[in-house]
Amino acid sequence: MHTYFILKFAYMTKHIYIRSPDDFHHHLRDGEALNHLVPIVSSTFRRVIVMPNLNPPVTSVTQALEYRQRILNATPVGRDFCPLMTLYFTNKTSIEDIIAAKASGIIYGVKLYPAGATTNSDSGVTSMASIEPVLSAMEDAKLPLLIHGEVTDSDVDIFDREIVFIERVLKPLVLQHPHLKIVLEHITTKNAVDFIQTCTNADGTPNLNVAATITAHHLLYNRNHLLCSGLHPHMYCLPVLKRESHRLALLAAATSGDPHFFLGTDSAPHSIAQKECSVGCAGIFTGHAAIELYAEAFDSIGRIDALSDFVGVFGQQFYNLPPNEGIVELVREDWAVPDSYYIGKNCHVRPLRAGDVIRWKRLP
Repeated sequence: MHTYFILKFAYMTKHIYIRSPDDFHHHLRDGEALNHLVPIVSSTFRRVIVMPNLNPPVTSVTQALEYRQRILNATPVGRDFCPLMTLYFTNKTSIEDIIAAKASGIIYGVKLYPAGATTNSDSGVTSMASIEPVLSAMEDAKLPLLIHGEVTDSDVDIFDREIVFIERVLKPLVLQHPHLKIVLEHITTKNAVDFIQTCTNADGTPNLNVAATITAHHLLYNRNHLLCSGLHPHMYCLPVLKRESHRLALLAAATSGDPHFFLGTDSAPHSIAQKECSVGCAGIFTGHAAIELYAEAFDSIGRIDALSDFVGVFGQQFYNLPPNEGIVELVREDWAVPDSYYIGKNCHVRPLRAGDVIRWKRLP
């Protein structure tokens, strides 16, 4: 544990001070929604890895620069907030695109969505073999590959898509490109945890270039919360929530002190109308209370002491970023979550734990 932080203990921990956090996976959307979401996320996080799955997707440095400026324009005056941009990997992504991305100084990764895997992923990669030269260019440039790790084959059960992706795609990819930095994002299974913890090169040496982000909702909930006592559309996300045994494996990994697991909220807001319909969108909005939700998860197994490194050290190390200077104070205190947040054009989003309480509170 880093001695920079101080825990105050009484009968139970009442306050904790953590390093100012960053989010290594966030959906800020665009248009009017962006103007409402940026003030929310920037009140918590100093830096955010921004997902590129807009419509149309962010596939070039020029588009990323323009999107970055829109984000900065939406940031409250005087607030220290830095969007870390990414490109959307398509079948047409070229070696020249990778060289330009690295030279830009604003691109921190290239996001690979298997085509059809999740929201706005129709432009994603359809053949891993076809992008081999580009992956080699990323390896040379030391530009991270950020992966939505699911297969989309119709014969694979949706609860098994991550597991199959690891076996069919990720293991061969790591062996083929041992120096490529890879983030398997929003992992949901014990299989993913085991892979990250035991990942090796062809010669049997540990591969330290592969890491994973974990969301707060996958640490707190299992598939019963989605499917039992009726269908709960606001608990629907991709990758979908899994069995309790997988949730417990994620929680053990997140609190283990292993630097290859770090915070990525995958906060993904959709309007209430887009969630509560015949074909609802996948995504859970957690940006309103991300750190508080992680604190609740870590505290549930008595490991609140492990939170600071998970949110403020490990991801920064992987991305070669300096840790933030400031600290954040959390207090054990129930607070009521609003039923919804307005994101423009008479549009509201329902947050995780809407109308309920969260047991940790971030102080201003």
